[in-house]
Amino acid sequence: MKPGNHPLYRPVVFRDRAADYAFLTRTTATSDRTIDWPDGNTYPVIDV
Repeated sequence: MKPGNHPLYRPVVFRDRAADYAFLTRTTATSDRTIDWPDGNTYPVIDV
């Protein structure tokens, strides 16, 4: 792969508010909203 062609791959929390379930994974998706995670870090959160 050529450097600089791909978006950043970073940790993000996907959250389903209706099911009260969230999981931390890595993705290229971004969000301006954040969530405090039990590991003590703050991550972007995407509600689905």
